[in-house]
Amino acid sequence: MVAVYHRAMNASLRRAIFERLRAANPHPTTELRYRTPFELLVAVILSAQATDVSVNLATTSLFPLADTPEKLLALGEAGLILHIRRIGLFKTKAKNLIATAKILIERHGGQVPKTREALEALPGVGRKTANVVLNTAFGVATIAVDTHIFRLANRIGIAPGKTVLEVERKLLKHVPAEFRQDAHHWLILHGRYVCRARKPDCGVCLIRDLCDYKEKTA
Repeated sequence: MVAVYHRAMNASLRRAIFERLRAANPHPTTELRYRTPFELLVAVILSAQATDVSVNLATTSLFPLADTPEKLLALGEAGLILHIRRIGLFKTKAKNLIATAKILIERHGGQVPKTREALEALPGVGRKTANVVLNTAFGVATIAVDTHIFRLANRIGIAPGKTVLEVERKLLKHVPAEFRQDAHHWLILHGRYVCRARKPDCGVCLIRDLCDYKEKTA
């Protein structure tokens, strides 16, 4: 359960929050390493219930051998597992990635589709993964809500909601348009490194005075 302690957030407060996040990090991006939309798709599928660090370690050896759907399919499930076996749920992810590669070849000419519907039809791809690919690979101004962003949105009050989808819809509604493209990256990085789950580091938080979380740390 996410504790929610927030005042009535308004447009000026939201703008101030994102202005500060932008000033501190003008060009945010994912910490997953990738070169193409396909590599990003693979990395995001692998990142479910795993850290970006562990995924990057796996893809460092995987991508030189399988950077296209055709090469991944040729590698096979057993070959893929050799590279990702230290990542959580690796057997399921290997199965999904091989199935995804096959679908990309058969239905999309070996390319990653640019629509949510087509992305979510791929094995192992849910709404969050689709949003990450749409935003990061194709420049769609959408917001992928993971556990960090869900916690942050509720904790500081910018988009409180009981479900991930509710938070996503509120963020898309209330985040000013000029910040929407990068909002996902700013929020996830802030939640990952500053506004952490167990003990937020409020002492170094650049939006401390704009947040009404009552249990601020020193």
